[in-house]
Amino acid sequence: MKYILMVAIGLLSGFGGAALFTYSGLGHAQTHDYLVANPEILPEMAEAYQTKQSRERLASVAGPVSEPFDGAVLGNPNGSKTLVKFTDYACGYCRASVADVDRLIAADPDLRVVIREWPIFDGSEEAARMGLAAADQGKYDAFFHALFALGSPTADNIAAAARTAGLDMEKARTFAASDEVSAELAQNSGFAQQLGFTGTPSWVFGDRSFEGAVGYDQLKDIVSGEAG
Repeated sequence: MKYILMVAIGLLSGFGGAALFTYSGLGHAQTHDYLVANPEILPEMAEAYQTKQSRERLASVAGPVSEPFDGAVLGNPNGSKTLVKFTDYACGYCRASVADVDRLIAADPDLRVVIREWPIFDGSEEAARMGLAAADQGKYDAFFHALFALGSPTADNIAAAARTAGLDMEKARTFAASDEVSAELAQNSGFAQQLGFTGTPSWVFGDRSFEGAVGYDQLKDIVSGEAG
């Protein structure tokens, strides 16, 4: 049974299938027959394999990915629980998840939410840069919420969000164009690639990484340790 499962996982993943067949000594026909007779195990196997891959990828960046750009944090900056969110101001799903994260923060005073600016949509890099400039001035939360509330990250909306947050605009524009901000955005993109993320929002919590606007209930279960 163990070897059959190993072979099936190799087939599902598309990697190492031939080697696993050789190692197990089982033929294609035997494996095929077993899987046809027990198709209910395939989704569970695929999910388990994907989880394993996700955890292996996360192990290489787990520490650094949870360390925020100074100031780019929501909730309790000293909280013992850390949820990481990769986000883009032009992403509608990111906007939809803002309220979910706010609910989590309101319900758990020990939650720290590290925001990793990952501008993958056209026209969103300027917003990400201004967000980090807001973090530099200790006004990230205000800018973050103001811009998402305004909608798409147009130049006018970015400027309006910056005014709402009370930014020193001259200082913010200089900082937004700095090498420090460029390095942060490049690092975030690198983290996302290492973790296998394909879009925003994407998340990290503990030894789990996952994608999508999964909703408040699933986020709550993951943060509280109730998710399987």
